[in-house]
Amino acid sequence: MRPIDQQTILITGATDGLGRALAAELAAEGATVLVHGRDDRRGKATLQEIGGRASWYRADLSSLAEARALAEAVRADHPRLDVLVNNAGIGTTGPRQESADGHELTFQVNYLSGYLLTRLLLPTLVSSAPARIVNVSSLGQQAIDFDDVMITRGYSGTRAYCQSKLAQVLFTIDLADELAGTGVTANALHPATYMPTKMVPSPISTLEEGVRATHRLVTDPALDDVSGRFFNGLQEAHADAQAYDAEARARLHDLSEQLTSP
Repeated sequence: MRPIDQQTILITGATDGLGRALAAELAAEGATVLVHGRDDRRGKATLQEIGGRASWYRADLSSLAEARALAEAVRADHPRLDVLVNNAGIGTTGPRQESADGHELTFQVNYLSGYLLTRLLLPTLVSSAPARIVNVSSLGQQAIDFDDVMITRGYSGTRAYCQSKLAQVLFTIDLADELAGTGVTANALHPATYMPTKMVPSPISTLEEGVRATHRLVTDPALDDVSGRFFNGLQEAHADAQAYDAEARARLHDLSEQLTSP
């Protein structure tokens, strides 16, 4: 990877919690940080806080059209992109909701919009190689029920969250295979357990732990050739068994392509 002060890094969900803290650290190290969120007021406040070479991109990832617009804006402004951190997400509380596109909301925000954004930015990442994709997932995982991906029966917020986070890992492993030899790596991680963010009422770890683990996947030269892995903090770990099922990954790929097609 290039020196950090020569890198351009897009972080989704960067106006709060882990994303904001990671953006601040990378900006302080000299990176050009592209801060994404869905609220202009919080976005501007984040830019003022972190300083450095940072810029703001607003998009609500409950809309695939806005995810597409985000990718278009980033491509137009930055012919080179060194790192994409798919960090935006929502938690487990509340009743079942649907996105602007008619998909179960957690699945779209936590996974599907990140899938689309990554797909649209892949040409820029490949042309910028070496480059990295970091998917912020979770140890909270549950096998995807392909007969009811949108959980129209027996809905629970926990099930929706865990399914969406496992989908990120399946996508990560597929991406690593697809991108082998291009100089672009893809890895996923559980940053830390119950960090103090707006989604966690009773934290048991620090935000700094999560930032350290995520920052490592973004910057550590020792990981230049590491791809398709899942990390629990600083250690490589095993995801749910479905992540290593090639048939399940193929089904998710086909579904994702279908749901994100224009």
